[in-house]
Amino acid sequence: MLSPFDELPVHQTPYPLSVVANTDNGFDDGYWFGAFSAEDRVFCFSGLRINPNTDMVGGYFGVMRDGIQRTLRFSRTWRDDPALTVGPYRLEVVEPYRHLRITVADNPSGLTAELNWRGLAPAFLEAHHLATNRGRPTTDQTRYSQPGVVDGWIDVAGDRVEVDPAHWYGSRDHSWGVYFDRPPLAADPRWLPPPRPEGVRRALRFWTLFGAGDLAGFYAIHEDPAGRQVPMNDTFGTPFEGQLSVGWDKEVYPLVAGRHELTVVPGTRLLARGRVVLTDADGGTWTQDVEPVGVPWVTSTIGYQGGSWKDGGSMRTYHGPGVQVEWDEFDFSRQPLDHTQYNGTVQRGLHGKEYLSRITTTAPDGRQWTGAGHTELFLDGPYAPLGLE
Repeated sequence: MLSPFDELPVHQTPYPLSVVANTDNGFDDGYWFGAFSAEDRVFCFSGLRINPNTDMVGGYFGVMRDGIQRTLRFSRTWRDDPALTVGPYRLEVVEPYRHLRITVADNPSGLTAELNWRGLAPAFLEAHHLATNRGRPTTDQTRYSQPGVVDGWIDVAGDRVEVDPAHWYGSRDHSWGVYFDRPPLAADPRWLPPPRPEGVRRALRFWTLFGAGDLAGFYAIHEDPAGRQVPMNDTFGTPFEGQLSVGWDKEVYPLVAGRHELTVVPGTRLLARGRVVLTDADGGTWTQDVEPVGVPWVTSTIGYQGGSWKDGGSMRTYHGPGVQVEWDEFDFSRQPLDHTQYNGTVQRGLHGKEYLSRITTTAPDGRQWTGAGHTELFLDGPYAPLGLE
């Protein structure tokens, strides 16, 4: 199949771009977008991913406000139409890295929108993501991340939210490759030998994209159960990386080190507050105070996991002919909680890992900015620095 993308001289194999070199069902390519305001206490999340080896394209658009999370999901077969449009959802790359537009037309969920996502700083190419199990790559992926600012509007069942770029910021990434095995398409583990640990396991992921006036940045901190920043055999295995920018290219500060002082809500793994100290390549010290605004939103509704679609499937699976659209709304205002997925799996003690944060940054020369960020906190298994078993 020839697609519009085959017109460009960008081929990496002797085949059309619709044929990928890896036959794993876990190979995908797509986008994540966030639009958020600490002042308005609203986080809008959206994504679109193509799975060439299952011939599917699907995505989601959702809003978390006051603990209520409403999510629209959509899906169709991909090779019938390789455009970045699925039913009511449309993504336009107006100018690469500078301006992307998301439009959501009328649909049963009551969620509609027109959002212009504009880059505040150049995209940051993360270190290649590689993890293995018994010698097989289970993650083999490239990803770049970028902070931005957003303008437009969002409508939730007739309640219109004006997205003012003076205080609405954006996060996004674009990734492609094999991520990790996800049911229901993952192999049944009873037919495989037990997983064999290879390398160090990750226990903490503290990841942030933020904006504050003309300051923007990205960084990621990953640590093992003892709190060490060492290379890990994990989907997110890079110990530390990041970059800060003032203006698009006026001042650029590559980051070489980061440490944190995190406090969690007693008896939970929910972030209460944090202080992050970042060191740039010139030895300058930047300090960030991170304050969550409301409860985190929950990824269980966006379609990545088996059981997140009402038929028990996921974004990668077939849901029927034509464009399939569904939606749901959950009250996640009290966390942790027990959440039942559509395949009957009960996620006990579930809490969100995706935070809308108010972030105050102080530069080495004393300059200070306050804005908003998208902060991820993963605390998986034991983590000694916080006394987690």
